[in-house]
Amino acid sequence: MADTIRLRVVTPTRLLLDEEVDEVTAPGALGEFGVLPNHISFLSLLEPGEISYKQGTAKRYLAVSGGYAEVLDNVMTVLAPAAEFAAEIDTGRAQRARERAERQIAEVNREEKEFRVAEAALHRALVRLQVAGKEAGR
Repeated sequence: MADTIRLRVVTPTRLLLDEEVDEVTAPGALGEFGVLPNHISFLSLLEPGEISYKQGTAKRYLAVSGGYAEVLDNVMTVLAPAAEFAAEIDTGRAQRARERAERQIAEVNREEKEFRVAEAALHRALVRLQVAGKEAGR
């Protein structure tokens, strides 16, 4: 039996992470889920949110913009349009994106496509700020 699971996080521009970890928590389309060593194989859509993982006593955080997660043979592979470590997040940029999305939401009719686009942008900005705040709180 394995004591760890390999976590790989891949975006179109880079391999962000490829490490052995003790456990992973991710934002699935049907709710948050956890993965431990020897987990059953599965595939899930990911919502924009926070991925956390533990290595010994250390806990790290990533912001992910959605994508897919596959667990197979003690490897969890995350394919995401965008992902970043908490320390990489430009909080000023994320705050400006939040403010911009909030303005758009206030100006657009709820029935218009632009409203859903602005809501998604707001959610991504809030996730990035939340994850960045966890790194700052260390």
